[in-house]
Amino acid sequence: MTEEPAVLVSPQPDRGITTLTLDAPRARNALSARLVAELAGALERCGKDPAVRAVVLTHTGAVFSAGADLKAPPSPYAFVDLMRQIVELPKPVLARVTGKTRAGGLGLLGACDVVIASEESDFAFTEVRIGVAPAVISLPLLPRLDPRAAGRYYLTGETFDAATARAMGLVTETAPDVDTALAPLLDALRRGSPQGLAHSKRLVTAKVLETFERDAEELVQRSASLFASAEAREGMTAFLERRDPAWVW
Repeated sequence: MTEEPAVLVSPQPDRGITTLTLDAPRARNALSARLVAELAGALERCGKDPAVRAVVLTHTGAVFSAGADLKAPPSPYAFVDLMRQIVELPKPVLARVTGKTRAGGLGLLGACDVVIASEESDFAFTEVRIGVAPAVISLPLLPRLDPRAAGRYYLTGETFDAATARAMGLVTETAPDVDTALAPLLDALRRGSPQGLAHSKRLVTAKVLETFERDAEELVQRSASLFASAEAREGMTAFLERRDPAWVW
């Protein structure tokens, strides 16, 4: 059995910017209870540290995040708390994506203030294919996504490319080299005052936070109900066994 790494979220400070790296590439950076807890702890420390001006969330390996870890998932409440923590953090949070993002990983992107993705990145809401729905991740996503695009990709589970992700509002910018694209943004954030950044962020996240206040409990309950259903058990078993679930024609 392969041992888990000692740390699943690695912090690296650099001139006021702390990079938090999801560092479980063998698990495709799946959102396990442990990874979610480590990321929440790292974000809390960044929020309290006056030396941190902004946070970059990135990943090792070819996958930003494959979504919930089906073998050791976080509770829906824990994941909702994590997404809200990103939205409410009094410092900008930028996502740096150079690979695939699936399901719950898209909730992390939705919670971030800026998302820079490589042109080779791709994305998918795969929940419908295992018998559940993108319930709790809708909290940060639906206020920001084009409704027609959300309707298509929520329902089909299709993979879509970085250009489509940008057009629908999931991604801020695509680039052949994400670090080249990030550099001027980070330099600009270093020039912003902590107070100015915090209050500017509150202005642009207000509608997202309204959605959390209004819908979080209902969507947590819906998610829990779906994951406990017979269809979801079949869908998750089929996924782990690398076969089609029983409902596929």
